[in-house]
Amino acid sequence: MRNDDRFMGLALDLARRGLGRTTPNPPVGAVIVQDGVVVAEGWTQPPGLAHAEPYALAAADRAGVKLHDATMYVTLEPCCHHGRTAPCTDAILRTGVSRVVIGTIDPFPLVAGRGIAQLREAGLDVVVGTREAECRRLMLGFIRAHTEGLPEVTLKAAITLDGRIASSTGEARWITGPAARELSHRLRDQHDAIVVGVGTVLADDPELTTRIPGGRDAVPVVLDSSLRTPPGAAVLRRGTALVYCATEAPERGLPGATLIRVPSGPSGVDLQSVLRDLAARGLHRVLVDGGAHVHRSFIDAGCADRLELFVNARVLAGGPGFLAGPGYALAQAPSFRIDLVERVGDDLRLALERG
Repeated sequence: MRNDDRFMGLALDLARRGLGRTTPNPPVGAVIVQDGVVVAEGWTQPPGLAHAEPYALAAADRAGVKLHDATMYVTLEPCCHHGRTAPCTDAILRTGVSRVVIGTIDPFPLVAGRGIAQLREAGLDVVVGTREAECRRLMLGFIRAHTEGLPEVTLKAAITLDGRIASSTGEARWITGPAARELSHRLRDQHDAIVVGVGTVLADDPELTTRIPGGRDAVPVVLDSSLRTPPGAAVLRRGTALVYCATEAPERGLPGATLIRVPSGPSGVDLQSVLRDLAARGLHRVLVDGGAHVHRSFIDAGCADRLELFVNARVLAGGPGFLAGPGYALAQAPSFRIDLVERVGDDLRLALERG
């Protein structure tokens, strides 16, 4: 139904407000409609607080709305088990909601269709699959964590027209303008973890914080196979950093970091082991912020779901590129499909998804 698509679109917009703030829960949006009018909205709050459905129901209650024959639109199947909060299905069944339109089924084993069955058994009209592809894309990290044990991975870089991330003399500030840099920080705000290689730590000493009003900091992650991260590195100051080193790395302490030893991989630590550990920690959306060798390792391992490239209209004709290492043969070159192209100030944002 056309209205179902429209109202689910509103629920998707609400769900996006939770990106980076709901882990280990998924970002979910809910809209309650009565007589064709939106009467309440909700989105998933931080862990331990309300899920999208009870948040919206509480908003309707505060407004004094009686939900007789109302329809709820929700991007993910309502949960039907006790976790940090009570079941969302119970909250729905205590109201006058008579129809529930669901974007996609919850892959979490304790739900996985049971919430839908409970609502239907209680006599509610339940529709499943409205704008499902968009709903699943928005919570890809959560879905993948519960089906494959892996997070969603996005690689981000600021580049010139010829793909350079710095000049031949090492100048990198700033490749892109203020608007692109602000959007780059919004991406940090929307992810659970931000990953760099130890080369970036040694060269730039980044804090990996989110510098926008109201922004939140993702968990900083350093890939450091031989444990070269300096004890005074800026990334360690918050005390939340995860540093992944090889099993055979030297024994040493690193104040401000949790050290995790994993097997070695082709170009450092084994990325599958790193990603599985991140997913197990509830970090479902991972942003990889360089450098070029780290980006190449994720591409070669087939672990990059999305690229976020901020492209400046200059040409450097020298200096390091977005990806390090030898060239690919054309027939074997990894391919991505264009998802989004938009102008951001004087730069271009190019978002691509794995083909």
